[in-house]
Amino acid sequence: MLVIEDLHVEVGKVPILKGINLEINDGETHILLGPNGGGKTTLLMSIMGLPRYKITRGKIYFKGMDITNLPPNERAKMGIGIMFQKPPSIRGVKLYQIGEITLRDGNDGDKIRNYAEMLNLINHLDRDLNYGFSGGELKRSELFQLLCQRPELVLLDEPESGVDLDNIALIGNVINELLNKVDRIKSRRSSGIIVTHTGYILEYVNADKGHVIMDGKIICHGSPRDLFEEIRKYGYGRCVECL
Repeated sequence: MLVIEDLHVEVGKVPILKGINLEINDGETHILLGPNGGGKTTLLMSIMGLPRYKITRGKIYFKGMDITNLPPNERAKMGIGIMFQKPPSIRGVKLYQIGEITLRDGNDGDKIRNYAEMLNLINHLDRDLNYGFSGGELKRSELFQLLCQRPELVLLDEPESGVDLDNIALIGNVINELLNKVDRIKSRRSSGIIVTHTGYILEYVNADKGHVIMDGKIICHGSPRDLFEEIRKYGYGRCVECL
């Protein structure tokens, strides 16, 4: 699904990623852990192709195609979708309209309403996109758009941050829907990368692999739950000791 080779990325001429190598197979869900400023969000934004994140070296392959220099809209059409940690608010564009635009199989009002009901957003469909939304509503709005898009590679930047426990359960269930977790592994169509600080999402989403990013490099791999428990007990200092 995704292959990243020796990826180096700058933001405002400041090196952030310093040689990332990563492979994600069809149907796999990977968790990214690491301290603030380590490069987790930068990695997701670079996969999505946002122009602020300048690739200075390395390659990104999606389904066997080199997408290193493709713009974000082309990557979205190919099947990559992202949930932003802090999504923009857009006046004059209704949530319902975004659903119509994002649906890959055309305008389907029933799907839009079903997804909105699933995420408790039925009363938000006629509101300006994300304008005045609470933290939980922003996360659910982002997931609504991803449900409409149905990307093959789902990038989720801290889906549980700023969300109460009731919403975390709902968000976890919808993420499982996006990632086809109800299906057998061989029949899963979607892969995902989830950035998390709190680790709460691990209670609801069964991830396959975990990675710790520090100072722009992936320094270790392992079971997501085992990695998180080590970090919860000993902090990231233990990761440095292992190196």
